[in-house]
Amino acid sequence: MVKLNKIYTRTGDAGTTGLVDGSRVAKSAPLMAAIGDVDEANSALGLAVAVLPEGAREAAMLARIQNELFDLGADLATPADPDHGFGPHDMALRIVPGQIERLEAEIDAMNDALAPLTSFILPGGTEAAARLHLARAIARRAERAAVATAETRALNPHALAYLNRLSDHLFVMTRAINAAAEGDILWKPGATR
Repeated sequence: MVKLNKIYTRTGDAGTTGLVDGSRVAKSAPLMAAIGDVDEANSALGLAVAVLPEGAREAAMLARIQNELFDLGADLATPADPDHGFGPHDMALRIVPGQIERLEAEIDAMNDALAPLTSFILPGGTEAAARLHLARAIARRAERAAVATAETRALNPHALAYLNRLSDHLFVMTRAINAAAEGDILWKPGATR
């Protein structure tokens, strides 16, 4: 259970922040960029949820994803355990294969109802889809930052896979939302020449 009595601690005034194990890293470290990008993606998802109709199945999927993005941030902020590696245990919140498998099942279910792509699509359409496209782009940035971090610091491979699947999920969801409206906005190569 998280309990925050005081929002500011002054412990980060020198440009460092604490990880779950108590160690400190520079706020400019690639790991912190990845964690910040995950937080930004989560915030963008909140904007999308705010314009979805109440009770929409997409809102329920996104609520699960938003919660999992907090789990993902905790995972990234928790170094590998000497005894458990990146496996889940009482002292570490980890992304697990079942979460990735659920994303894949949701992607497949949404995609099965869509016409195959015949062109690249432009970000936009309904307001909810446009907001999800922004969240998708931020999720891709979070993935790039996490992959860059993993080049110098061990990260849970399931966390990396989750980020990869997340942007795919959001892309297919934008298509599903737009299909229920006026459809995808197709790219027209060279249309303004």
